[in-house]
Amino acid sequence: MDIPRRHIVKAGLGAGLLAGLMPWRAQGMMAPSPATPLGQGRALPDAAEVINLWPQGVGAGRLRDFPEVVTERSREPATIHDRALHGISTPRMAVFRPQKPNGAAVLITPGGGYVRVVIDREGYELAQFLAQRGFTCFVLFYRLPGEGWASGPETALIDAQRAIRLIRHRAATYGFDPAKVGTIGFSAGGHLCADLAARFATKAYMPIDEADAQDTRPYCAAPIYPVVSMTPPLAHAGSRTQLLGDAPTPEMEALHSPHRQIPADAPPHFIVHAEDDPAVPVGNSLALRDALKGRGIKVETHLFERGGHGFGLRNAKGLPAEIWPQLWLGWARDKGLFA
Repeated sequence: MDIPRRHIVKAGLGAGLLAGLMPWRAQGMMAPSPATPLGQGRALPDAAEVINLWPQGVGAGRLRDFPEVVTERSREPATIHDRALHGISTPRMAVFRPQKPNGAAVLITPGGGYVRVVIDREGYELAQFLAQRGFTCFVLFYRLPGEGWASGPETALIDAQRAIRLIRHRAATYGFDPAKVGTIGFSAGGHLCADLAARFATKAYMPIDEADAQDTRPYCAAPIYPVVSMTPPLAHAGSRTQLLGDAPTPEMEALHSPHRQIPADAPPHFIVHAEDDPAVPVGNSLALRDALKGRGIKVETHLFERGGHGFGLRNAKGLPAEIWPQLWLGWARDKGLFA
């Protein structure tokens, strides 16, 4: 978790997986500077296709201005990226199309403590891995609630609801079943994933076009080392502050704690956490699992002895948690997301 400022396959993991994740390799491009302004709605150099969520813009909902900036955190940016984006004023999705679609799509919500959106480790790398296996993937760059939006704690959920509606609205264009849209999210993006799965029926914004007639319930949800509780001591303090401010009421904590909002028709969940996570206590995933079980929702949970926090795909290599994407694929096939 970043310190706050306000996913059974034939091919295994390991070196072969990492070698195939070309979108986050430099491929001869000049490495970006440590802090590079992107400009509103621009794609990063390795995202060939981008969908803006709000064609007319987000309106006058911002209470103060933040420049949109991408920060390169990799020690070897010419070989491998580790970028993060903040100041997002044009929420959008980077699209990763498979050569042979398997009929399913995945909305990916990277983490970043609601301070930034982690582009490569929890976004593009997973999108490329899944696209190689037939999934059409959409990496969501959602607005950050602590950056002065009038919609406050609902800001990221608004973008996630709009994103899944747009994905379904464009399913015929991309060649997948509009019903078969799963979600995967990491850390604070895992909170957004779980929040969408719990509060999909919430009318978070007013419809603006025909895409908003689409359903917002994910087919299945996979929060990975997720932030879940907003109540101390289980809460991740930084994410809580960014989402709810310094002194949220108990009612606000409950509303934005997904395990306390599980509906009877919530989608099946796949949860992953490492027990040695130093940032987001494993109790978050356990609380979510217990709440889902209590509501009769199907849930599969994998707890790993070692893995730490923020491992995604890359940093799980050589650790017990390395197998989690294979486990997700087996689970998703069993649940009927793809054949």
